[in-house]
Amino acid sequence: KRIYVVQNHVWMDVTRHNSNLPPLAVKNPECLGLLHQLDRTKDSWVQHYCVLKDGCLYFYASIRSTCVIGGIYLHGFTVRDQPVGSRRSAIELRPPSEEFKVFYLCAENANENKRWVSAIKSSIGKWLPLHQAIQDYMSRPPEETRM
Repeated sequence: KRIYVVQNHVWMDVTRHNSNLPPLAVKNPECLGLLHQLDRTKDSWVQHYCVLKDGCLYFYASIRSTCVIGGIYLHGFTVRDQPVGSRRSAIELRPPSEEFKVFYLCAENANENKRWVSAIKSSIGKWLPLHQAIQDYMSRPPEETRM
């Protein structure tokens, strides 16, 4: 009888830990600052203080917030600079599947948008997606996965 164990990927522990921190307590963020998120229900842009770390974008109400109000796990997402409505430059975050929603963010200016796009692409590229890590683990020979 074989027992297969899928351990928590370290990324899950890191993001869980970071989501319980105030924005300025996240160690070595890849990018941080104010971003506006398009709220399609109100057709308006809502300002958040954002921290990018390890393929996750954390949203805070302000720089003084004590906890995260939301976040996007960016694994599998594509990111690009894309005009949206009256904004000539916005950040489009497109998920790997059409069943999930596309996010639009906007920094204070086009140069800041480019900085965020570059940082997000780099952050996503550093981490192996969780489903790929599990698949890699499960495809190992049985003797390596047995307890």
